[in-house]
Order: sequence, then structure tokens, then C-alpha cells
Amino acid sequence: MIKIFNKIKISVMAAVVALMGLTACNDYLDVVPDGGDPTLPDAFALRSVAYRYLGTCYSYMPKDGTGSDPAMLGSDELVDLYPRTTGKYFSTSMTMIARGYQNKSTVYGDDWHSLFTGIRDCDNLIDNVDLVPDMNQEEKNQWKAEARFLKAYYHFCLIRKWGAIPVVKHSLPMDASVEDVRVYRDPIDTCFNFVLSELDKAIPDLAESFSNTEYGRITKAIGYAFKARVACYAASPLFNGNDDQKNLVDKRGVQLFPTKTEEQKLERWQYAVDACKAAIEECQKINVKLYEGEDILYRMNDTLKTDLILRGAMCERWNSELIWGNTQSWTAERINWQVMGCVNLQYEDNPQFTGALTGYRCFGVPLKVAEEFYSKHGVPIAVDKDRQAGWNEMEIKRGDEQNQFYLERGYETVKLNFDREPRFYAFLGFDGGKWLGQLTDAEYNDLTSDKVKKVKCRVGQYAAKAGANVGPVTGYFPKKTFPYKNRVNAANGTTNISSTWFPYPIMRLADLYLLYAEAINELEGPNGAHSTDLFYYINAVRERAKIPDVKTAWDDYSTNPGYYNTQTGMRAIIHQERMNELAFESQRFWDIRRWKEGPTEYNKNIYGFNIAGASAEDYYKKTLVFEQPFLVRDYFWPISTYNLEHNPNLIQNTGW
Repeated sequence: MIKIFNKIKISVMAAVVALMGLTACNDYLDVVPDGGDPTLPDAFALRSVAYRYLGTCYSYMPKDGTGSDPAMLGSDELVDLYPRTTGKYFSTSMTMIARGYQNKSTVYGDDWHSLFTGIRDCDNLIDNVDLVPDMNQEEKNQWKAEARFLKAYYHFCLIRKWGAIPVVKHSLPMDASVEDVRVYRDPIDTCFNFVLSELDKAIPDLAESFSNTEYGRITKAIGYAFKARVACYAASPLFNGNDDQKNLVDKRGVQLFPTKTEEQKLERWQYAVDACKAAIEECQKINVKLYEGEDILYRMNDTLKTDLILRGAMCERWNSELIWGNTQSWTAERINWQVMGCVNLQYEDNPQFTGALTGYRCFGVPLKVAEEFYSKHGVPIAVDKDRQAGWNEMEIKRGDEQNQFYLERGYETVKLNFDREPRFYAFLGFDGGKWLGQLTDAEYNDLTSDKVKKVKCRVGQYAAKAGANVGPVTGYFPKKTFPYKNRVNAANGTTNISSTWFPYPIMRLADLYLLYAEAINELEGPNGAHSTDLFYYINAVRERAKIPDVKTAWDDYSTNPGYYNTQTGMRAIIHQERMNELAFESQRFWDIRRWKEGPTEYNKNIYGFNIAGASAEDYYKKTLVFEQPFLVRDYFWPISTYNLEHNPNLIQNTGW
């Protein structure tokens, strides 16, 4: 039997889990019958106890942005300092996926059992919450809707890893036979249709909003937005008529990835278009809008304010753009220090923090990701007319007056770091670059460039590689993930972090806008009935990033004017826009897979600068960090040998 379907004694011990990450709740339930062990009905004897069980349902949410998230160090977007001699500050297991060491005996990122357990607990709440005596029916329906949503979400999390999975319409009874628990995987369309159906059932009873003490619970806007994401995944090439998987047939003769006609594929995209539009309309109702720094009240120039706005869209707590924030991920504030904040830097003008500010700098951004950000004209650097004949991205150039808020004046860096879009400077830290932060509130007013911190990480300088556990790794750091309000101080030889936690963004409005643009383009191309919406929503994201709209950028500044007029060209534009806007937000990993662009992207391998170099000439050499293999089998996780042995009706994924 699969472990998750084993006959086990259900008790309210599961309700001990922290209450949705919103309040630290580690106490055991104190409602225990006189007769002995607690039973499932005891969990629904009072509202206060049932509320804990609702918290249990939330507790299975994957902790995005942490060491268990494969979309961080398992991707080609962040690189771990390898081999590290300690995993104390961040698990090294996900980097095994990035380096091609995934296997079916020890499956990295294997939450198969956990997610199916979460599904069972959601079913338990749906089945039993009506028993609670001190709740009205409206609230009971709302809780059931939240549990139904989470059940759909956990199915989706399984699908994006393993593809076709066994759908659990309702958890099996505890006295189920051995044969009953030996379930089969369902065809991929059945899987997605079930998730979408569960979301449709949940949305009407979800709350419009919650008080700030319960942020993180599922609302209607989250329901609509997540449905839009699921619909786009279901329509994407990895899942929608994927002929690479056509031979995945189970023992019943059921094809798990059926072949489809083009018309059938487009039906999925039509559904996605409708779902995205409905989600945007729902967000408009509750005034969710692109974050524009309305809470930034400092007196500062546009360049500096744009930096704070672009970073704040991710890590300004509960900002106007956030649709769904994962409160499971901020535990002990590690999200921006030990996890992503491992990039915490040593600044030249803070020499007293030589040990403290180097922190546990163990993550880097590959050179290819730095190259993907646009030029200042909003087009890829390879097609910018100003960067053509005679332009060498690796040529040494000194920072100048014009770029003083981005680059240290007089410091040698490379042309690659000049004349880039604002997101490049807001999201990346690098040798010779400026890093806005580590200031008091008063110091942000009327800030001059010489007061903005600078990074120097060549050998012999403050942020150079200093051992097996201290970077840099590639020469670029994910600055975006580090809130500017964070401060690091040294006291008694130790590091004190005044950390600004934030809920990790599962979905924000820019993501939804770009999904809508993508769905429209895949359905009808850039010149169809919805073309106005397509360009409006992608341009809204670009406008916030302070780059020209798509047509202006390509027509006026590129070597390929009109590139956006074809579906293929517009697809490339939308894909790159998602890569740039959603960098380091656990999206690239899944997007590359659902688009079936794995071999193209991963076979570029991981490069950085020569971090062992002391001079600019030695440091700025393109250097291979590691080769990153990717085969067809890598699109999906292997099902563990353990599960296959205990349930012979499961079949292994292609290539494993």
C-alpha cells in the first residue's frame, strides 16, 4: 500500500500543528475525553478546537522560498556554493536537483506523502465541521470552502511535480481493503479538471477578506487568481497534449497524457483566458493594484524610489499588489536572512562589520540570468541597437556620473552592468554596484549617491570569497529578496539582524497580468480580439518597471522592429517579461518546465565570473560553475521506489 493510504488511527494530534503560520501555536489540544485518547469527533467539539484543525489543513502548504523549495536552489536561477561544509543555515538537498542528481531511491523534494496527508485532513474538516455546535452555518461553509481550496491546491502541487497522479475525490475510509488503497494514476486532464472543479465549488463561500491577524487565509481573490494559474498550467505544452509522454500507459491500458488536436489544445487556452480575466476583475473589486510605493514617504530621487518600489513588490509586507502570501514561509524570519538573505553583504564603508556582514553568503545568480534582464530600452541586450557593432559586454569600464546611483563612480566593472533596465539594478547585487539599504529612516531622505552602500567582491576586498561556506558564487547576488529595511549590527562579536519578515508571494498582480497576456497570445496571437488587453496588461508591468511599452521598445530601439507582431515573437517577449519581473519568486523553475523549454535553458549551463580574481581583468572572465544536464525525464519527479513497491498499480514516470 502507498503509505498515505495506510490504515492509521486518526486523532486530533494533527491539530497541534501551528495555526496557519499566523500565530505560534505549539500546544497540544487540551480537549481530551475522560475515556482516554482523543478521537476525530473531539476535534470538532468546539469552535476553538476546530479552528486548530483548520490550521492543520493549512500547515501542509509547501514552504515556498525556503530550503524545501525546489524552485529556489533546484533551478537555474540561484546557485548554491557547492560543496558547502555545513547545511546549518540552509539545506543543500535542493541543489542536488539542479546538478542532475535526482533519483528514484532518494527523491529530492519528495512531499508525496505529506500532501496526500494534507488532502485527507482537508476531507476530515469538510466532513465534520458541521458537527461544531458553537458556529453558524455561514462560517462552517466558509471553512469548508477553505479546506476544499487547500485540497485542490495540494493536488496541484502534486501534479506540477509528478504529472498525472491519483485523484482523491474523497479520502478512503479507515477500513478500506488492500485493493482499495492500491489506486491508479488518473489521466492528466482528469487531474486538472478535478482541481478546477474543486476551486469552482470553493470560491462562492470564500471570504472577501480577513483582519490583519488572519492574513494568509484563503479569500475569493486568491481563489480566482489561483484558478487562473491552474488553467494556464493545464493549457501549457507540458500538460496539454504532450506527445513526449504519449507512451505513459498504465496496466489498465489508460493513456495518462492523451494526444490532442490543435482545437482541443486551444480549448484549454480559451478557458485560461476566461479564468484570468475573471481573476483580474475580482482583484479590481477589492482594489488590488500594482505596488507603486505609496507607503514610501522619503524625499528621494526617482531612481532610488524606483529601486524600493521594485523590490517592495516582492518583500514589502502585505503590499497593495499581493494577492496570496505564504505565511508558512516566514518562520523565525529566515525567509530573508538565512534563506534568501544568505547574500547579506560586506560593505566597504562598514569595515567594523568585516565578519558580521559577510554573513552566510552562499547563493549566487548565474550570468545568464543577469544577461536576461533588458537594456534600459526594454529589449534584450542582444538586440538593442545601441549595443551592436563594437560593443563587448565583458569589456572593462569605469562607473561614471550618469550611473552614480547604480554603479560606484570610478570603479572598474563591465559594460554588461551599464545601461540596463531598473529591475536589473533593483534585483541584482554585484561587484561595483550600489545596494540601497543598511540606513536609518532619516538617512533615506535627500540621499546622495556617495551614501548608498556599494559592493566590492573581488579577491582582497570586503565581500570576496572567504571560505567553503562564504560566497560569492557567481558574482551576482539576489538583492531583490532582501528588504531594504533590514539592518545588520555587530555586538560582542556576533551578528544581530534587525529583520523585516514578509509573507512569501505565491501570487501577486503582476504575475496574474502576465498570465493573462500569455493566455491571450497562445489562444489567438498578438493581433486577435483580445489584443488590446494583451498589450495593456504586459505594458502595465513594464510601465511600473520604468521601461518603454512593447511596441515602442521594439520599434524604436531594437534591431528587429515589429517582433511582437507574430505569436512566436510575442511568446518570447512574454516569457522573458515573466523571467525578469518574477525573478527569485519560485516561478522560473515551473515556467520553464510547463513551457517545455528545459533543454534549451538548462543546457546553457551555469556560468559566473572568476571569483578568484583580484584585478578587474582577472575577475571579469566568464567561468563555468557547473554543467546543468536536463533530459525529458527531468520534467517530472520520479515516483519513489518505496511507493512503487507498495502499490504495483502505480507506474513510473517516463525515463525513470
